[in-house]
Amino acid sequence: MARMHTRRRGSSGSDRPAADEPPEWSDVDASEIESRVVELAEQGHDPSQIGMKLRDEGVKGTPIPNVKLATDKKVGEILEENDASPEVPEDLRNLMERAIRLREHMQDNQQDAQNKRALQNTEAKVRRLVNYYRGDELPMDFRYTYRNAQELLE
Repeated sequence: MARMHTRRRGSSGSDRPAADEPPEWSDVDASEIESRVVELAEQGHDPSQIGMKLRDEGVKGTPIPNVKLATDKKVGEILEENDASPEVPEDLRNLMERAIRLREHMQDNQQDAQNKRALQNTEAKVRRLVNYYRGDELPMDFRYTYRNAQELLE
């Protein structure tokens, strides 16, 4: 599969081991995992950060290698059930933050052609994601602009 904005191919990555059930050494109750997920979300962590914290720190010292195997729910599903899901999806938030940083850089460095192209590519990705999320997780009349992104992320 080629990359979106270049003619190069993507780099390969590692795959998660195929497993149907959690390992025996990780015997934490599903309700404890769910409460820890909600607790971490209330502290302001994103779903991907929650997964890493559970992998590294765990619940009561026992690491959780995979939340979905341990609870039969994804981190996002747990957050939705407990009304702790973020108002903006994580992938869209990260792209908007990057676009804001690039635009602020471009205001100071107007001759930086590489970052101008990077800003165009990033904003194109943001617009595609806004179209994808419009109606479900974003209002139907939401349109991406620099000011809207700034207001949304404050």
